[in-house]
Amino acid sequence: MTFAILQTKPCPFCAETIQARAVKCRFCGEFLNTEKARALEVKAKVDPDSQVPKDEQVPKDEEIDKEIDNSILFSGRPSLWGMTYTISKGLYFLVFTGLLVKFPYEDLAQKLSNLEFTENQVLAIGQCRNLTGFALSIIIVLIVALKTLKFKTVYYEVSADRIEWRRGILDRRVDNIDMSRVTDLKMRRSLLDSIFDIGTIELVTTDKNDPELVFEKVRGCLHLYDIIKKAILKASSKKSPSKHRKKRHPRKPVAKLAFLK
Repeated sequence: MTFAILQTKPCPFCAETIQARAVKCRFCGEFLNTEKARALEVKAKVDPDSQVPKDEQVPKDEEIDKEIDNSILFSGRPSLWGMTYTISKGLYFLVFTGLLVKFPYEDLAQKLSNLEFTENQVLAIGQCRNLTGFALSIIIVLIVALKTLKFKTVYYEVSADRIEWRRGILDRRVDNIDMSRVTDLKMRRSLLDSIFDIGTIELVTTDKNDPELVFEKVRGCLHLYDIIKKAILKASSKKSPSKHRKKRHPRKPVAKLAFLK
């Protein structure tokens, strides 16, 4: 009976023992195929005494910080010009509520329908009309403000290896997607988007939870499209050699010949 020897190594971030071929640490959750991880591994090989104990945090020197900054190819948020349609629609409804408050429609209804209202009825109808108009105005402003706040809390960060996507107001959510998992790339731009130099980029991935990632109304979308396309091609080229290796087929057993005596 033969036993396979499991090769291990320390995590460059938390110093926990993990498998040598691991891509992500199961203790601290950090990816090990990034420039930051490679820099820490090289530093640990050059100076083994600099390995940090488990209870302490790995110190960051200036060289590692520079490499991290250089590895970020794009970072930004959606442009406010992307909220043009929502804000315009909100202004349209605000004008409607303003007209509802300003003009005495009960007098017009009384003249057209030949109905006679008392002064108390006219005052009650006017008060209800004003309250309705003010309430609708407040609701419209709150809806537009919440949509704008939610739109601006989205943050994108693109590196050569992965994409980080943050969103949410009270419940913040952060997702990371490797470039090797992106299968399709699309870009959409309307006439207004072209005027304001914004656009929407859609990514189709193999992730089961979030199969689509959308860069919504980002500025400089053409530059971002080229960055993601080159990163996808680079990730696929790294992955392709392992796919095209020749598979070794097991040797077929040679039939033994029975010789006649």
